[in-house]
Amino acid sequence: MRLEDKVALITGAGAGIGRASALAMAREGATVAVVDIDGDKVDSCVTEIQQAGGTALGIIADVSNLEEIDSMVSSVVEKYGQLDVMFNNAGVTRRCKFMDIDEELWDWVHDVNAKGVFFCIKRAAETMIKQGHGSIINTASIAGRGFPGTSNAAYAASKGAVIALTMQAARSLGRHNINVNSICPGVTRTELMQGILNKRHEKEGIPMDELEAQAARGITIGRINEASDIAEMAVFLASPAARNITGQSINVDGGLVMI
Repeated sequence: MRLEDKVALITGAGAGIGRASALAMAREGATVAVVDIDGDKVDSCVTEIQQAGGTALGIIADVSNLEEIDSMVSSVVEKYGQLDVMFNNAGVTRRCKFMDIDEELWDWVHDVNAKGVFFCIKRAAETMIKQGHGSIINTASIAGRGFPGTSNAAYAASKGAVIALTMQAARSLGRHNINVNSICPGVTRTELMQGILNKRHEKEGIPMDELEAQAARGITIGRINEASDIAEMAVFLASPAARNITGQSINVDGGLVMI
């Protein structure tokens, strides 16, 4: 039980990588605060954890809203008296060509993916500094490293910001025994990915099996990530085994990007 007696808060935990990570951390003994903007998905994830014998708290929150960030962290600390792991996983995107990006898309993506991550780090750190320990994990992306298959340039820019924030936060918080790292997933089977493929199928008429083949092309190991692949890295980074790892952005992409 690598996370026994730890309390973990995971944003975007209603589906995909966040849900897989919530289930994985619960299996490793953590009490998990399941945060998502979709209440039905929150309830479903909490129920699954509880039915498996774990402990979970459901919270509905929008991480682009600073008041809601403060409320979700305060709720966890008030209930459990601690916050050991903060996994900033919530993120948004949609497929869009470079010249079609407008201000509305840019602001939507950055409000969640960059601003939300920064203020979640800051709010979690307030509690972790008092405790004298903590682990903060961010979901970045190989898009932030320049991967050409990104959904759009605004998304890539937001994930590049997460990588930079991870390093700056690690430098600022290390003296408080707080580790800060990010995970850079590659092509991963999630509802988000499926939605992008569905839209391409509808718009371009490309068969779904061909779209999946295109998505897997270039992956050295020859297979697309499952959400559980990212979840296992999150569990490791949250565990004592990663106590001397900080400021790192780790690719989990089957060798799609080697940098």
